Amino acid sequence: MDLGLKDKVAVVTGGSRGIGRAIARRFAEEGARIAICARTAPDIDKAVDVLKADGADAWGMAVDVSEPAGISTFIANVVHRFGGIDVLVSNVSALSLVDDESAWRAMFEIDLIGTVRLFEAAQPYLRAAGARSGDAAFTLISSIVAGEPYKPSPYSAIKAALINYAKGVARTNAPYKTRCNVISPGNVYFEDGVWSHMKRENPAVFQAWLDKNPTGRMGSPEEIASAAVFLSSPRSAFTTGANLVIDGCLTQHAMF
Repeated sequence: MDLGLKDKVAVVTGGSRGIGRAIARRFAEEGARIAICARTAPDIDKAVDVLKADGADAWGMAVDVSEPAGISTFIANVVHRFGGIDVLVSNVSALSLVDDESAWRAMFEIDLIGTVRLFEAAQPYLRAAGARSGDAAFTLISSIVAGEPYKPSPYSAIKAALINYAKGVARTNAPYKTRCNVISPGNVYFEDGVWSHMKRENPAVFQAWLDKNPTGRMGSPEEIASAAVFLSSPRSAFTTGANLVIDGCLTQHAMF
């Protein structure tokens, strides 16, 4: 299926590894032009080189999304490089799993306020794209723990806040042909990710989580990316304000 993304400009934060990197590559496969950011320049350079080797028009920049100036500069550079923004994917996360004040602050500054600042910086360009082509998209990456927290956690609380924020963005931007949706993945395995570390350091816990999933496995970044790119494409033009759970049926509540 042609997703209608050829020559569109797709921006992905946290695009140097894991889910973000897979999303960027999937956009590239659809012919989109790609801008990515992450905290460290060497990781960005490596990811951009891979995208270019695959034939993509790609560019990247090292950005600390907890710094307002970094976000505004990144978006300005994207627009200067590509001429606009059609799709924005907020994927970057502090991934703070401990319950202490520093973790709460990191999740708040990076995941929540960083996402708000990112959208506010990109909003005029997304609305312009919506007016021009009839569809622009802002897609956020949350988590299933937003709906089923298993302990007090800044990660689950802030991921829940993102879903709430996205619904408001969707409603206020719908008249401007700018959609907003959320992807909430379950456990996703990739090298050097949380679960690969768990597999090495605590294999019994890793196996216990595998056993909890009816599919008997964890997801892959590519599976999350395929859904995120489809949801961000014009083929999903009537889908906005949605939260798509992708977890192999790990969660037990019905979605209404």
